[in-house]
Amino acid sequence: MGSLSGLKVLDLSRILAGPFATQMLADLGAEVWKVESPWGDDTRRWGPPFKEGESAYFLSTNRGKKSVAVNLKDPRGQELVRGLAAEADVLVENFKAGDLARYGLDYPSLREVNPRLVYASITGFGQSGPRAHEPGYDAALQGITGIMSITGEADGPPVKIGVAWIDVLTGLTAAVGILAALREREQSGLGQHLDLALFDVGVAALVNQAQAYLMSGVVPQRMGSAHPQIVPYQAFAASDKWFILAVGNDAQYQRLTEAIGHPELWEDERLRSNAGRVEHRDELVPRLQEIFAGRTRAEWLEVLRAAGVPVTPVNDVGEALADPQAEARGLLWEVEHPKLGPTPLLASPLQHMSRTPAAPAAPPPLLGQHTREVLGGVLGLAPAELAELEAAGVVKSAG
Repeated sequence: MGSLSGLKVLDLSRILAGPFATQMLADLGAEVWKVESPWGDDTRRWGPPFKEGESAYFLSTNRGKKSVAVNLKDPRGQELVRGLAAEADVLVENFKAGDLARYGLDYPSLREVNPRLVYASITGFGQSGPRAHEPGYDAALQGITGIMSITGEADGPPVKIGVAWIDVLTGLTAAVGILAALREREQSGLGQHLDLALFDVGVAALVNQAQAYLMSGVVPQRMGSAHPQIVPYQAFAASDKWFILAVGNDAQYQRLTEAIGHPELWEDERLRSNAGRVEHRDELVPRLQEIFAGRTRAEWLEVLRAAGVPVTPVNDVGEALADPQAEARGLLWEVEHPKLGPTPLLASPLQHMSRTPAAPAAPPPLLGQHTREVLGGVLGLAPAELAELEAAGVVKSAG
């Protein structure tokens, strides 16, 4: 039994940030009702790749949920969702600011029917401010928050991080905020509204880069894989492949110089402190690159690991998933999908809790797979009522 067993989550979110948060809750034992339009979450159509019509994108963030397909543009659909909200502990939505008020599904309206409801709104820019009504897509947010300006090679263009980084961080932040609100509800008996903005999260996640600017007034620049405040801490090319060197202190640097057979790089007084190495980066890094180009990556990994120097290969995704550590930690879960059969999914990092580990409750659902189950079981709708609503296009069932 998961740590959130018995918790009921009404998920009105789509795409990534909201579904990522609610999948975390589902993995921890919550019952998640994923309300989709009759045409489904947008990511059901994002691809390729597809398999038997199922999108890899959708599969990545929707396991363990029950799909309930409801047309929110129909007043009867709105009333069904209002009924589910009355029974829920948590609601997560990512409609544009103010949109759900048109349906009577905004927080002030639902607080009247369920004062204990923890209601999380995820938008691009939050519920206030001059950009509140602008849509929020991860790529756009990576641009406006500044992260793209410091991603990429120094002489190249701004580069987007290869995953929807701000969406994922916002999903994590939402899950933390929801759990904090639930904890507070134990004392007050009341829910609350969480106003979560991708913009806020993206700016907060700039951490040391933004703080360095606040202290110095110097705008951070693109540096490829290099670190603005630590040297050597970046990717280097061996004779065949790339690896990452992550020297975090002076003792590690001394061991590095000994392992590569160039003690003069430690004997140089200018390079004995990290501050000195940062100051002389343009001299040190090319010299190290010249040395590393003389042997294969496998050879350097063996030499540097033996010397206690932090080093890893620059893996592609396939190599990362095939790493023995990935197998040892169980980073892939296999679920039995109703159309695809045995299907591998990325596991939750919370699966190693000692008493209530995260676990897959169910595969990602088909569109409307649980419409009848949830509306009948939670709201008490009779089969004839469900059939009538389906015939009228208010709800949709997978069959």
